[in-house]
Amino acid sequence: MLEIHNSLSGAKEPFRPMDPPRVSLYVCGMTVYDYCHLGHARAMVVFDMVVRYLRESGYRVHYVRNITDIDDKIIRRAAELGESIDSLTARFIGAMHEDADALGCLRPDEEPRATGHIDEIVAMIEGLIERGYAYVAGGDVYYAVSRFPDYGALSGKRLDELRAGARIEPGEHKQDPADFVLWKGARPGEPSWPSPWGDGRPGWHIECSAMSTHCLGNRFDIHGGGLDLKFPHHENEIAQSEAATGEHFVNYWMHNGHVRIDDEKMAKSLGNFTTVRDVLAAHDAETVRHFLLSSHYRSPLNYTADALAQARAGMERLYTALRGLPGDIGSGTPGAVFSARFHAAMDDDFNTPLALSVLFDLARELNRARGAADMERADSLGATLRNLGAILGLLGESPDAYLQSGGGGDAVDAERIEGLVAERAAARAARDFARADAIRDQLLAEGVILEDKAEGTIWRREG
Repeated sequence: MLEIHNSLSGAKEPFRPMDPPRVSLYVCGMTVYDYCHLGHARAMVVFDMVVRYLRESGYRVHYVRNITDIDDKIIRRAAELGESIDSLTARFIGAMHEDADALGCLRPDEEPRATGHIDEIVAMIEGLIERGYAYVAGGDVYYAVSRFPDYGALSGKRLDELRAGARIEPGEHKQDPADFVLWKGARPGEPSWPSPWGDGRPGWHIECSAMSTHCLGNRFDIHGGGLDLKFPHHENEIAQSEAATGEHFVNYWMHNGHVRIDDEKMAKSLGNFTTVRDVLAAHDAETVRHFLLSSHYRSPLNYTADALAQARAGMERLYTALRGLPGDIGSGTPGAVFSARFHAAMDDDFNTPLALSVLFDLARELNRARGAADMERADSLGATLRNLGAILGLLGESPDAYLQSGGGGDAVDAERIEGLVAERAAARAARDFARADAIRDQLLAEGVILEDKAEGTIWRREG
């Protein structure tokens, strides 16, 4: 049975959806003012993996991932670039989709945008005011944190600690330093919408409460996002949503760990980020997915050139095992024990490192079957390997194409290499071994490895 580590309880819990086989999942998406970096890619790939595995397990997943398309950062960036907010957000939404597609991520079933749900946001704020959880001050609306007794249950933070480290900034009218804004009164030159409290725009936290309950209802199964969103964003979502509806908000909270560079969290604010498109210019998408899944989703992940090289080498091992086998995905009875081990790993809070190790064990067994000339067993094991890899979004390429791709970076002159391989074969047939060896050495110096098989010579790029 699948168990999920629930950030709210701090423990692994058996997964029992409210309305099986339906599963409702909401993931906090991007604030679209710049290109996605590798930290965003981790969240994309982690929750893509979660959706894939839940569907593989027979669940009908309703996957919602929002887009924040109005925010202080967006307004500032548009002003810096002299670009309209609509143009800026449309451009970076398109770039986000390109990055997610390139990483092999499934599109969400719904992708609500904050500006498309102003009516729901205003209605939720009205309800919070009526119930005494929010107040109007200076044209803004604030959430009164002290009115919600369970505030801090997700993050473990206490109100007195929050007050000690907070202050009321100039221009703010909140009654308590821990209170947070639900609606910002209109500022000159900024976009705004009408409301009962005057023109303005929503605060960040209320957007997700309104969009998630609109798409999935007052209570749903899983809410996911990066660890940095646990506080204050997700803590505030709980306070808003439960105060507005009177119902328990989310059953399971999932948070993925940070991607780190030099032991610091990768973030645009720190200036130490690497964009998804820069990484994909140097490494193929499956290598990047393998890297992002090589550590448990809740653990930090350190980004290094060596880690990417190891991920590429791992993918080459898997594809080399599949080389020459049927490309279709079918049943693989001899691989049943590996399939059981894989599912046991994934049922243990989506333990992808252990699941990947099962794939490598399976590839080893496949190679043994091939070495024993038991091609029926090898074909069946290969089908299992393809099936299990697909659950992680891996092994979707042709082995020859993948192994000859070189893992991204400089384009491979495949036609020239094929010509040299053919010339070497002709030289060997003519017993001109000096020329054959010279061609092998030339290609090796270029990072191209030749393998002489009974059916001919195959080649691959070094990772």
